[in-house]
Amino acid sequence: MRLNKTLLAVASSAVLVTAVATSAPAVAAKGGKGKPTAAQTWAPAATATITPGVQMYTDGAQCTANFVYTDGSGATYVGYAAHCAGLGAATDTNGCDAGSLPLGTRVQFVTGGSLLTEGTEVGQGTLAYSSWLTMQNKDESDENACAYNDLALVKVDAADVAKVNPSVPFWGGPVGINTAGTAAGDDVYSYGNSSLRGGITELSPKQGTSVGTEGDGWSHPVYTVSPGVPGDSGSAFLDAEGNALGTLSTLAIAPLAGSNGVGDLNHELTYAQQNGGIAGLSLVPGTEPFSPLF
Repeated sequence: MRLNKTLLAVASSAVLVTAVATSAPAVAAKGGKGKPTAAQTWAPAATATITPGVQMYTDGAQCTANFVYTDGSGATYVGYAAHCAGLGAATDTNGCDAGSLPLGTRVQFVTGGSLLTEGTEVGQGTLAYSSWLTMQNKDESDENACAYNDLALVKVDAADVAKVNPSVPFWGGPVGINTAGTAAGDDVYSYGNSSLRGGITELSPKQGTSVGTEGDGWSHPVYTVSPGVPGDSGSAFLDAEGNALGTLSTLAIAPLAGSNGVGDLNHELTYAQQNGGIAGLSLVPGTEPFSPLF
C-alpha cells in the first residue's frame, strides 16, 4: 500500500493505524549522473528553506521532498512521489491506471506543518512531471514500471529558487546516483518529514538496511528505525556511499512486515529523462559532504 500523503483533517492515531495495518509494494527509479550546475548558485545549506526533506503540500495533502533536479534551461525542480498527487485510495498502487491531479497543479513548500498547524509556507511550485501520468499517456506495458515507477517533479517558482539547496539534511549528499542497486544487508539512510511527527525533527533522520532488490531492479525493500509513515512519502534514500538510491513509496505488512518500498532512482529518473519531455533533466549533487554516523 502507498504511504499516502497526510491529510490535515485526519486524526493522527487513525492515520498511523492505517499505515501499519495495510500492505504495499515498492517503487524505483533511474537517472543520469548527478552533475554540478555551473549556472546555478545554491542557498547555503544552513539557511536554505527548500531542500530535500521539506514538506510538500498538494491540494491539502502532505508528502516529503527527495532530491533537487535541474534541466538544460537551468530550471530547478524538487522531487516527491507521483502518488502524492494521486486522487485515489492508498491501495491504488498501479501507476498505469491510478488517478492523478494534472500537470500544472500548484504545490506548496512548507516547514513545521503538523496535524495541529499548517506550518510556514516557504515557497511554491508547479507539478511538471508525473511518472503516473506519463505512463498512462504512453500506454506503458511494463508491469514493473507500472507497479514501482512513483516519481514526480515540482518546478520551483523563479521567485523561490534562491531558497533552494540540494543537500539532504543531517546526512549530506547526494554525491551521485546509485546505478548498481542494493544487496541484502546494505546500509541505507533517509530523511522523512511527516507532519504526524508534530515537528519533532529529531525523528526525521533514519538509518536502516536494504533487503535487496525486486521488480527487475525497480524497487528496494528496506527496514529503517523507525519505518516511514504517511507523510514521509517521496522522501530521499541514500546508499552507504551517499549516492541517491531512491524515493520512499510504500509500507508493507507482508511478506516483509514493517518494511518500506523504495523506488530505484536510477530507473525512475531515466524513465523521466526518456519520456518526460524535460530536456537535460539531471540530479543535482548536494553541496554538503555525505557524513554517515559510522
